[in-house]
Amino acid sequence: MMPTATERFRISDLELEAHRFGNDPTGPKLIVLGAVHGNEVCGNLAIRQILTALNSGDILVRRGSVTFVPVANPLAWKQRSREGQRNLNRRLQPTDHPVEFEDHVANWLCPLLARHDVLLDLHSFHTPGEPFVMLGPDDNDGPLEPFTRSAEERAMARHLGIHRFVDGWLDTYARGVARRRTGDAGADPGYGIGTTEYMRSVGGYGVTVECGQHDDAAAVDVARRCILNTLAFLGLTDGAAPKPVDRIEHLRLVDVVDRHDEGDLFMHHWDSFDALRAGESIGTRADGTPVTAPHDGLILFPNPDAAAGREWFYLADRISAAL
Repeated sequence: MMPTATERFRISDLELEAHRFGNDPTGPKLIVLGAVHGNEVCGNLAIRQILTALNSGDILVRRGSVTFVPVANPLAWKQRSREGQRNLNRRLQPTDHPVEFEDHVANWLCPLLARHDVLLDLHSFHTPGEPFVMLGPDDNDGPLEPFTRSAEERAMARHLGIHRFVDGWLDTYARGVARRRTGDAGADPGYGIGTTEYMRSVGGYGVTVECGQHDDAAAVDVARRCILNTLAFLGLTDGAAPKPVDRIEHLRLVDVVDRHDEGDLFMHHWDSFDALRAGESIGTRADGTPVTAPHDGLILFPNPDAAAGREWFYLADRISAAL
């Protein structure tokens, strides 16, 4: 099954590609992204495997359509770095005055996202750990991230084959913004908008899957399974839909703590999802002030190399309500 259409977009000597399969207007339009960050290879490798299966006829798109972008940030991919000139997954929005490489990518990627209904964005992380899914907010009509499709988004997420879910990203990020000084680039509320946030802003829904550690071959298997399960769940391919996971761990980001100075240090190495007890020492400020856990919970996304004024770590709570 050859692609129904292939779009290419060149930025200097680098090229973006989008391969679309299927053209049935009665079904959903899915888009799958790899390598939004250039050192996260699992999404690209899994997409390439799926493209091979589609081209050979081993997978057939019977309904709707699916578009694959194997490398969403070709500069970061070429450098095998998280960013090219900045983080593509922050401040993702079209601009009339592109300056950085990622601005040009956004001017191509954002309209492409807007032509689809559902997004699956495949990522990986630095330290060893279990895969998890980043979800959007509950349905709401608030000013930050209004949303009406959380039931569809969470139904899809439950069928990916992953049991750990995290939500609360954008409003937690916004609380951090409110504490940062005016004029700081990191204090722009729009800086928290990435691929899924943009997708929701144009009427769609989507999830980010953190498939595993960057160099773990198992992360590629997770990414491939997520693609296949999403295709089947949405009814784009033949066969029974995957079963929902029977065990759920649902976490909610509740706060972000910034690194104020390069002398701010963790007490020891932390991994995402390490448990915290109220009052437990997490680190110390450069002036010796202790940084402690305000309540029982978990630490997420600890970054010992964070720049001063940027996110140092996040705090999360367990959610007992059903996903």
